[in-house]
Amino acid sequence: MKILVTGTAGFIGFHLAKRLLERGDEVVGVDIINDYYDVNLKHARLAESGISWENIVYDKPIVSKKYDNYTFIKLDLNDKDGMMELFSNHYFDAVCNLAAQAGVRYSLTNPEAYIESNISGFLNVLECCRFAKIKHLLYASSSSVYGLNKNMPFSVENSVNHPVSLYAASKKCNELMAHAYSHLFNMPNTGLRFFTVYGPWGRPDMALFLFTKAILEGKPIEIFNNGNMSRDFTYIDDIVEGILCLIDKPAESNPDWDANCPDPASSKAPYRVFNIGRGAPVTLLEFVKEIEDNIGLSAEKAFLPMQAGDVADTWADVSALATELNYKPKTSVKEGVHQFIDWYKMFYGVEKSFKKRPRISTSSQNMVYGTKI
Repeated sequence: MKILVTGTAGFIGFHLAKRLLERGDEVVGVDIINDYYDVNLKHARLAESGISWENIVYDKPIVSKKYDNYTFIKLDLNDKDGMMELFSNHYFDAVCNLAAQAGVRYSLTNPEAYIESNISGFLNVLECCRFAKIKHLLYASSSSVYGLNKNMPFSVENSVNHPVSLYAASKKCNELMAHAYSHLFNMPNTGLRFFTVYGPWGRPDMALFLFTKAILEGKPIEIFNNGNMSRDFTYIDDIVEGILCLIDKPAESNPDWDANCPDPASSKAPYRVFNIGRGAPVTLLEFVKEIEDNIGLSAEKAFLPMQAGDVADTWADVSALATELNYKPKTSVKEGVHQFIDWYKMFYGVEKSFKKRPRISTSSQNMVYGTKI
């Protein structure tokens, strides 16, 4: 197939594009390469895919030197004319929209970025898919949409009407917008609720990256909610496997959908929502212990209250994806953390053995590392 993947300089988009290319699909990747986090990491992901950042010019396609079936274009989803031209120049069998403004804490101080990228940008994607009559649109949602819900594990049949951050609200809005387009224009689309994705080439604002960096530098790590937190940490390969299960299966109308008792995860329209997670949460302190064991150093821990916009626990019910498409996440947290630490040491040239470093002050004024998990 010929597939458009937005966000291919990003964590999940980079890995998904690689898997699609290796299975023989033709991929067109799009990314604006913003500076929400270190652009050098984004450039390195592109370089790993055969795209030299020195040759990147806005709105100019570059063919990969590594994969002759991969073309990259630096493009802003809010550039409506550029997006329409992109869809006019290519006939895509499917579109996977992974480009978004991520992060919970950042949404507290820069809310406009979430409206611009996650709402306005996604609207352009929907409009382009509508006019190009795309056979299947997949888009990134998030476990954050479950918000105040305490009914564990989180099921796609649960209500998601009580978000606790603007980031979560923007992802819920994506699901609503997608359903409207599915209903109005018979556009098959599938929402992907990702659960705490981690692994090699991961985002620097996420817990695993932050904790690893701080421990190696002999700096303290912040443990929010005094450590009383758990997450359904899901390894990147299992996330990609979930997407691959779905990308070849366009959403269809649910013939049993009942308007008097509406199923939130399906519709009379060709619309579906799935959780993609491991389905087995671990506590934050257990996660930290795996990092310590792999590095060979103990972390200095600063226990702090819950941060605004966060939730205490997440846990994915993946039964729908397992039943319909035989989805089976395979990577344990132990193995996943090991893979990340090995990549981190290689990528940043870190030695494999360390001497214990002197502890530094744990005063809150000196804290520079936080978690987004």
